[in-house]
Amino acid sequence: MNRMTIAGALSLLLAAITPASATNNPAMDADVAHIDNEWARIKYQVHDRDAQYRLMDALAQQAAGVAAKYPGRAEPLLWQGIVTSEEAGMTGAFRALGLARSARDILDRAEAIDAKAGNGGVPMSLGVLYYRVPGFPIGFGSADKARGYLKTALALDPEGLDANYFYGDFLKSQGDYKGSAAFLQRALKAPVNPRRPVWDAGRRADVRAGLAEVMHKAG
Repeated sequence: MNRMTIAGALSLLLAAITPASATNNPAMDADVAHIDNEWARIKYQVHDRDAQYRLMDALAQQAAGVAAKYPGRAEPLLWQGIVTSEEAGMTGAFRALGLARSARDILDRAEAIDAKAGNGGVPMSLGVLYYRVPGFPIGFGSADKARGYLKTALALDPEGLDANYFYGDFLKSQGDYKGSAAFLQRALKAPVNPRRPVWDAGRRADVRAGLAEVMHKAG
């Protein structure tokens, strides 16, 4: 395992992935939106790998502070998990698995509070971890768990850009290139999100790159 990547955004986690949706706590929403926007900026607009990692590591600490500020709420934990997942994809193999486990544990806590938080971002971010992390004996990855979580996320956000992208990416990892192409094409049909322009443009670029790859492999 050289690198593990989460899209989008963990998409994270996961999230990472999922739109920051309004709740009954405007102050929390603003804090979460800041983490969301910084995650997207670092992921898609910072191109120096060392600088990107330093910034994501600092953001992970900020996200932990936001989660501590709002105990018992799933949304800050979701974004803490997403940022931690993204950080795992930017570090070396030795530290990456530990960060991935931390992200999984954080997302498990979010799931226990509200499994539907973030418009399906919790199961989606967990699903991404389970298919991108190696399986036993190296890690905790599981294609079966990934499929279950990603299908749950799709049921919660069937037309979503991230939900369709990550399920398509999962199918690509399983060698189902035609199935992958179908979900990636659906992802591109998702409405543009003007509130998250950096994430929206970056994720669509991810989708197009993935679609070109699976179309080539599908022949």
